[in-house]
Amino acid sequence: MSSPTPPPPQPTPRLSPAEVEATARAAHAGQTDKAGRPYAEHLRAVAEGVRRRGGDDEQIAAAWLHDAVEDDALSERWLREAALSRRTKDIVLALTRRPGEAPEAYAARILATPGAALVKAADLAHNADPARLAVLDEATRTRLTEKYTRMRALLGLVEPGAWGGDGTGRPTRR
Repeated sequence: MSSPTPPPPQPTPRLSPAEVEATARAAHAGQTDKAGRPYAEHLRAVAEGVRRRGGDDEQIAAAWLHDAVEDDALSERWLREAALSRRTKDIVLALTRRPGEAPEAYAARILATPGAALVKAADLAHNADPARLAVLDEATRTRLTEKYTRMRALLGLVEPGAWGGDGTGRPTRR
């Protein structure tokens, strides 16, 4: 007689969208952007931009967390162990700039990671928002505008506002 088969392991419950948002807000608490605004405003804008562009829950979660590892707000170990989908983790890691990394290598990694280009497109759109840039000094505004324009070109994204021309807000390349 054979022994009974054990039940299959239960999947670990994933963080809910509200939990991801709360985690990101807590991780970046007290942090401000270049204009002195609470950093969580940028995260919210990127997450909303992903949603408007047709992104799914995994991409929206990545949008909330897209700068967390790069800014040392959360560790790579936290990300590895977090109750998030593999795809969300991959997108966050793809969007995490590495010290000394060439923009071409960064863009190539984003393009090679399914779902990451849409999150980066939303990030760049908010970063390059003229109203947001207007409060910066001219030298910083010029430097950042050139940086964002170069990254958009490396990613093959169309000009801001055009977003593929089909109304979806998706970048022209994925």
